[in-house]
Amino acid sequence: MRILLLFILLISFSSCYNANRNCKDFKTGSFKSEVVINDEIYKSTFTRTSDLQIESYNGKIDSSELRWINDCEVIFKTINPKSMTERKNIHLKILTTTDSSYTFEYSYVGETKKQKGVAFNIQAKKK
Repeated sequence: MRILLLFILLISFSSCYNANRNCKDFKTGSFKSEVVINDEIYKSTFTRTSDLQIESYNGKIDSSELRWINDCEVIFKTINPKSMTERKNIHLKILTTTDSSYTFEYSYVGETKKQKGVAFNIQAKKK
């Protein structure tokens, strides 16, 4: 009986947690992001409009068309792909947000392996 009561109590506390997601705040703007892949941090900066993202990484600039699925999920399609990998669309989902950043996961469309990262709003108002 104790185990059942403990289990019910544990479930009730965990079901009350909702991740904060104000995704509309991050659909446009200028951002910097950090992604960890194989214990290495990759940093980039990008500017996003409602239908276009221009990203700078290691001195290279990539442009992608955006198709928003909903306020928290978007598909990226590279405008001028130079390789077969760049031809693959990327699905990004915003998991949580703060007033100046968001945590996201992304993967190639149709693939199950996902990477996670954090993006920071460069234009966020400092308090």
